[in-house]
Formats: sequence, C-alpha cells, structure tokens
Amino acid sequence: MTTVLVNGNPETAAIWDPLCAELDRTDVLRLSPPGFGAPVPDGFGCTVLAYRDWLAAELERLGEPVDLVGHDIGGSTAVSVAMARPDLLRTWARDSLGVFDPDYAWHDLARQWQTPGAGEQSVAKLMGGTPGERAERMVARGMPRPVAARLAAAQGPRMGQAILAFYRSAAQPAMAELGRSLPAAAARPGLAIIGTDDHFVGSQDMRRRSAARAGAQVATLDGLGHWWMVQDPARSARALTSFWAGQGRARQALAVSRTTADAQPPRTVRRYLAFPRKRGRFLPHPAGRGELRCPRTASTAKTTARPVMKTPARLTSGW
Repeated sequence: MTTVLVNGNPETAAIWDPLCAELDRTDVLRLSPPGFGAPVPDGFGCTVLAYRDWLAAELERLGEPVDLVGHDIGGSTAVSVAMARPDLLRTWARDSLGVFDPDYAWHDLARQWQTPGAGEQSVAKLMGGTPGERAERMVARGMPRPVAARLAAAQGPRMGQAILAFYRSAAQPAMAELGRSLPAAAARPGLAIIGTDDHFVGSQDMRRRSAARAGAQVATLDGLGHWWMVQDPARSARALTSFWAGQGRARQALAVSRTTADAQPPRTVRRYLAFPRKRGRFLPHPAGRGELRCPRTASTAKTTARPVMKTPARLTSGW
C-alpha cells in the first residue's frame, strides 16, 4: 500500500524529509503541487479545483488505493479528493480541516494575498531576496532552519504567482461551500491532525467540528504548530503509524467476522436447529414463529419425524 505525501505553501517535498526518516515504510511517494516544488504546466490555473483534479489524476496513475497525507494546500487538496474520489484512497490524513468550517476566516497573510495590489506586494517580499533571507523569514514563523534553507532554494516569482491564484480562488465562501460535502469524505477512514499551536487553520473547535462531519479520527499534537512534521517528526510519525495500523486491524477483524458469518447457517435456521425436542413432537417456538408439527403413526411411534414448518421458501429449499 503506497503512502502519498503532498506538501503545501511555500514549500517543496523537502518539508517531509524529517518525517520520512522516522516512518517505517519503504513505499512513500512525495507529490508536489504545481508551483510548489513542481513545474506549472501550460494552462494550469493553480486554483482549488485545479489542484484537486491534478491530485486525482496523479493517484489514478498509481492504479491502487493509497494512504494519502496532505499538509496546508496539500491538505485541503487531499480532502477535496477524499470528498470527490474516495475510490482512490485507502485512508486520508490532513492538518487543516478547519478551513472547511462555515465560520472559518482566512488568516491575515492569506487575506493580503486575496487583495489585488496588496497581494502582489506581499508575495514579492515573501519570495524576494536571497535564499538566506527567505529562509530566515520562515524560521521567524517557526520552521527549523535546516528545512527552511532547503525550501528557500526553490522559492521565487513562479511560486508567488501560484500563491496568489490559489488563495484568491479559495476566498470565502468558497471553502465553506466545499465543506458542505465533508460527509462524503467519511467513505474512507480519515485522520485530522491538530497541532495545538497552529494558528493558520482555524480554532481547535473548528477543526474538530470539521473532523466530526468528515467522520475522521483526531490526533492532537500538543505544543506543535503549522509545521508539525518537522518540529517533532518522531511524534508525528507515531500518530500516522498508529492510525494506519488501526485501519489494518479493523480490516482484519472485518474479514474474520465475514468468514465466521459465511460458515454459519442463516439466523432463522440456527434458531430452528437449536430447538429443544421431545419424542414425536416439537415444543412451541419461543418467538412464536411458524407452526411446528411432527405427526406420530404406528410405524413412527418411536422415531422423531422430520419437521414441517411454515417458513419461507428460501429456507426450506435447502433442507
């Protein structure tokens, strides 16, 4: 079973390096959204729905359901796929479910990007300067310096354009309207990762409400923020591994239950076969179902005759 990791903004697949070092899996595939560590194809719009369709197409190429993990923009894209194409997934996990809550308001920086003029100035500053200067700006927001340095090398004007296009397409009420379909994500097991110090993706109440609507479990990472996967990769890996292992145990239990059920006669037949008997007759059915008769004749006085029941044909046909 392949694990697919999808990064967000202003990142590349390098954001997952510390987590991958902790995961006990050799089947990990990292996908970077166009503009965020991957080239932007001609005509690609960098909108919420464009990223959803891009990820669905990438997963279709794998040919089997995956364990999908998304962060930031990659997280909202992962849930959009879970709502629209659950057949592509075995499980999903994401850290920013709160953005789908009806009461969610975008953080200050996102509102700048959504504002013509102010947004262009903001991304020019964010994506400008030397790689070292860009790295220091991310460190100031809570990212460890080694990872920030790797991400800064890939940042630039093209990523800035992708930021503007995505956040302007995601301006409310766009995300709240998408959130109306959250119950559809319950078709596959989900995990809401809640970093208690993450202030970009809504309150904990918003995230928990959205998790409940999506039928998702919750993993609370106390003291971790927006970049939980680099702040404490070992604890983050344990949360994901525990979730995946739980799904494996649930599937095994279901398979055993189905095998046991297949080996038993239908419930009505089991109740009939367990019926207490006396010579030549049957006691009344405890549930009052059917009419039980066992006539005695001279030739069968000392034998138990075959019962005759008024039961559905589907049960008598196999007797």
